[in-house]
Amino acid sequence: MNNVTRDTTIKGTAVVPGISYAEAVWIHPRPELPQAGAVVAEEGRAEEFERFEKAANTVAERLDERAAAAEGAAKEVLSATAGMVRDRGWRKAVKKNINSGHPADYAVVAATTKFISMFEAAGGVMAERVTDLRDIRDRVIAELRGEQEPGLPSVSGPVVLCADDLSPADTAALDTSLFTALVTELGGPTSHTAIIARQLNVPCIVAVGEKLHQIEPGTKVLVDGSLGTLTLDADPDTATAAVHEYKLFAERVASWRGPARTKDGHRVQLLANVQDGNAARVAASTQAEGIGLFRTEMCFLSAVEEPSVEQQAAVYAKVLEQFPTSKVVVRSLDAGSDKPVAFASMADEMNPALGVRGLRVARANEPLLTRQLDAIAKATQELGRGDDAPTWVMAPMVATAREARWFADLCEERGLIPGAMIEVPAAALMADKIMPHLRFVSIGTNDLTQYTMAADRMSPQLAYLTDPWQPAVLRLIEHTCNQGKKFDTAVGVCGEAAADPLLACVLTGLGVTSLSAASTAIAGVGAQLASLTLEDCQQAARIALDSEGATEARSAVREFIQGL
Repeated sequence: MNNVTRDTTIKGTAVVPGISYAEAVWIHPRPELPQAGAVVAEEGRAEEFERFEKAANTVAERLDERAAAAEGAAKEVLSATAGMVRDRGWRKAVKKNINSGHPADYAVVAATTKFISMFEAAGGVMAERVTDLRDIRDRVIAELRGEQEPGLPSVSGPVVLCADDLSPADTAALDTSLFTALVTELGGPTSHTAIIARQLNVPCIVAVGEKLHQIEPGTKVLVDGSLGTLTLDADPDTATAAVHEYKLFAERVASWRGPARTKDGHRVQLLANVQDGNAARVAASTQAEGIGLFRTEMCFLSAVEEPSVEQQAAVYAKVLEQFPTSKVVVRSLDAGSDKPVAFASMADEMNPALGVRGLRVARANEPLLTRQLDAIAKATQELGRGDDAPTWVMAPMVATAREARWFADLCEERGLIPGAMIEVPAAALMADKIMPHLRFVSIGTNDLTQYTMAADRMSPQLAYLTDPWQPAVLRLIEHTCNQGKKFDTAVGVCGEAAADPLLACVLTGLGVTSLSAASTAIAGVGAQLASLTLEDCQQAARIALDSEGATEARSAVREFIQGL
């Protein structure tokens, strides 16, 4: 690590808002990976594999114990990680390597490297699971050697935790009264680190890059999870004041109660993003007014064959029943690219993010879509949902008016309210032709930003481009909202942008009528909206639209709101 100069600021990708000022600590190092080493004699290979199995089982049991003590997303992630340690395919690969004469620790490395290559080749969400693979590899190696398990350092006071990347086990075990912020060199906004950090509501910045290694242990760091910045050796008085100011805001968040409205009474519907019945149950315990995005494909990522209409209906009902008198927006299968679904994904493509994904899969296999719509309608009817609890269904990756009309006809035949995701720039620009066929649209800012800026949203190197504060993206959203007013079509936002309290105010100023985010973010958005008038939000939107870039837009809006 190198020494740094005073007032140096390092930028990463903002994941969880919040401000922390404390000394930096680094996570315990990973074990040094072994080389091939001496060949294990044939008569000792069975014993070597038993040694591996004992170590792996110990690691899995520890993860199970942590999962039992955790809740929500942390519990799910830890259980999934324990499942990876028990994965038959991985253990079979380790056994094959040991039977070839490799020592257990090297056999683990070789087997894991094979799976890492497969996950990286798949890209997207699968690539972000590589951190989990490396974590189980290192924990098993440490157990084989009798070494200290890699992970969190022992601390006695508040600190900022720095790491190349954080494993799910480490993130889930955080005591947020001590580890007051998380900063990683790698990772992305949909990594397990980010998911659990949102649940814990601890300030988090990812994808900082190699510059993070400038930070020596013990360096005082001011972390701003809203801006995605780390200020090294910041002025102590200024930093302390920033922390105090955020604590006051956090108190407002804790006491906020919906429904959401601006200071002068303008209503904004706040909804939750969910992926299954458990997430819907958690959302129902918050101030969420309904569900703005039900990611149906997440229920079936492990399914080899397409579930029947009855099986799908049972899964959907678990989500719908959590909001029996509220709006639920169901997204049809968004398979392909970073969410491979075995029964719905197409053949390998050179550029899957721009290939056959979302609604395009259904264009080539209409019965796949109609069976899903039948299942959604069945679940809706069986639960007796009426006009006071509408079931809205939207299609991902709509690009043309013809696609919108085709999808809307299929929905209306089944008594479902049709809508579409606006995540392809063409759909935003052609909103005046698309909206007449639909009852609503929902802007997916993650993909809209990716396609507008021609930058892979999973790339840490391009995180500065895939920022929803980009004025080019905001101008497309403004155009979509203007067309929504013209055609009396509801316009929502269901991407990560909706979870940012400052950006939520800008979106409201642009004309967005509903915001859907992780349920843990809803109170923060609601409290921020309550502190501003609609005119304030509109002025904030104009400031953002007139900015040169994402960083400038975010900083200018923040300065404007702080000055009110």
